[in-house]
Amino acid sequence: MEDGRETAAMREQKRKDRQIALENTDSDIGLCGWILVLFSILLTLLTLPLSIWMCIKIVKEYERAIIFRLGRILRGGAKGPGLFFILPCTDSFINVDMRTITFDIPPQEVLTKDSVTVSVDGVVYYRVQNATLAVANITNADAATRLLAQTTLRNVLGTKNLAEILSDREEIAHSMQSTLDDATDDWGIKVERVEIKDVKLPLQLQRAMAAEAEATREARAKVIAAEGEMNASRALKEASLVIAESPSALQLRYLQTLNTIAAEKNSTIIFPLPIDMMQSFIKH
Repeated sequence: MEDGRETAAMREQKRKDRQIALENTDSDIGLCGWILVLFSILLTLLTLPLSIWMCIKIVKEYERAIIFRLGRILRGGAKGPGLFFILPCTDSFINVDMRTITFDIPPQEVLTKDSVTVSVDGVVYYRVQNATLAVANITNADAATRLLAQTTLRNVLGTKNLAEILSDREEIAHSMQSTLDDATDDWGIKVERVEIKDVKLPLQLQRAMAAEAEATREARAKVIAAEGEMNASRALKEASLVIAESPSALQLRYLQTLNTIAAEKNSTIIFPLPIDMMQSFIKH
């Protein structure tokens, strides 16, 4: 646990060092660069107040602006939200959206550890944590994160069995989130959440699993029915012993049965014959 914390702290420190190195580069523009900057300032002053509309820019609350002066990132890093000023001839800027972005991972055909082909898709939630790194270290952070999510999904699921994929979705999503977060840290991206949406099995495998589940249910039903028969036979045995101890109990049971038949408005009445009487007729 402590090693994990130390690794995260070292990674955070390296990220800050890279950001500082990127932000402190405007002093390297050289003599020609400073001449161009002074010329741009002079031109802006001479064309006032028309040039003010080209110098003032507005950044929304959820955006940050990365300003480039003669191709180098301006000291101070990302600007915003609110107003900021640029020189019309030497400065350019890029707006970076800092809101959480979601995208669907297209269905990926994955061969599991137990050699079963499944189709899995998911969804990823991420945001730009450091606008400077997202602009300076990667051409297209959004496209790179999408491609990395697809490969990470295949790599993670390739080490799992089918049973693990179906039952341990939260663990798989957490593993993917950690892997993506570590890989995109140099790009200034923070992966907030990863979810597995659907796992599609081949049709033949679905039929085989359904047949297996049905056979399991039938076997369980037969066991339950057998246990019920066994319990019923034990109860009948105990009832026969009680009736054998008291001959009048059989007569009471007979009257109760007639009462039950009469309550159901049935026209059929059954008169039981004593077994001893039948045995006497058989002997003669």
